[in-house]
Amino acid sequence: MNFFRIPFLLKLTLVVVSIIGIGYLLALGQSILSPFFLAFLMAMLFLPVATFMERKLRFPRSLSTMTSVMIMLIILTGLIYFFGSQLSSFSKDIPHLRAQFDTVFNSLQKWVSETFHVKIDEQLDYLDQGLNKLLSSSGVILGFTFGIFSTGIGFIIFFILFFIFILNYRRILNNFIVSVFNEKHKSSVQEVVNEVRVMTKKYIIGLCLQVIIVSIFTTIVLSVLGVKYAVLLGVLTGLLNVIPYLGILISLLISCFIAFATSTPATCIYVIIGYVGVHIIDGNIVLPFVVGSKVKINALFSFIGIVIGEHLWGIAGMFLCIPAIAIIKIIFERVEDLKPWGRLLGEEEKPHKKKKSYKISKNITLQEKD
Repeated sequence: MNFFRIPFLLKLTLVVVSIIGIGYLLALGQSILSPFFLAFLMAMLFLPVATFMERKLRFPRSLSTMTSVMIMLIILTGLIYFFGSQLSSFSKDIPHLRAQFDTVFNSLQKWVSETFHVKIDEQLDYLDQGLNKLLSSSGVILGFTFGIFSTGIGFIIFFILFFIFILNYRRILNNFIVSVFNEKHKSSVQEVVNEVRVMTKKYIIGLCLQVIIVSIFTTIVLSVLGVKYAVLLGVLTGLLNVIPYLGILISLLISCFIAFATSTPATCIYVIIGYVGVHIIDGNIVLPFVVGSKVKINALFSFIGIVIGEHLWGIAGMFLCIPAIAIIKIIFERVEDLKPWGRLLGEEEKPHKKKKSYKISKNITLQEKD
């Protein structure tokens, strides 16, 4: 049997054109695809809840879906109420924060003027030029935007509808994916789909646990240091930590600013040390023991994903790109021809590396996940 061999340059051209085409379609369908993907992630998170209600409580599919929607809306409403109340309290202290920041800033200006012999007017000119350059960079200004995902009503409506449809019609979607392939490949495709679904569910649950653990640790550190709004900053750090490296840096800058404005400049140093400690614990204990090493993405492709995600979908893309790359990595590692690409996205594999384990008690042992 003769096969037509495609020249390398032609194959490379087709791959590049395909990537450009997919990227263009992703950018074009942002208003539909971003709430769809977020709904898919939330559906994977609530899938065990819906399955439990259907199997154990004998709920029909539609009732289990609507119950899951109600639980999700209650959780989201609680988060919105929490941030709203915290921001309301924060807004009352803005005049005091501004006055204290102005005092510190004026003292800093005088010190620079006396030490480096730079007039205050010249310092302000330098600051204006620096701010103009900073604001001209869309990536930086978007990275410091506090809006999580899109605040549009259309986004929320699409997200809820997609969440309902994915949970309610998950069996139809699964059968469609399997039936698309040839009959002789159906069993292997079904196996891959099942593995991807299980790994994705574990990853999303692990990611949520990581957010909670990082939020608790950060809140404790900031509370011990006496930083105001420790709970708000802790939860914000946990959420931003979904964005690797950049997220923890943004939350560190915000916390340092609050500590600088409400306390002494020396507190900022302790805040930096505390955040470094939280990041070390997160990277060496929380991530491998809660999320798992098989879905860990290396720093290079994490950064590339964040840049591409921000360019395609804005703030929503920065948050959703890491779960998307993790799911792609899971799929690649379960398809024989794509395994090298899966290894490229992950961390360097160390041969004969033993899994870490910590004995909490006689009956409880914490062991590193795959």
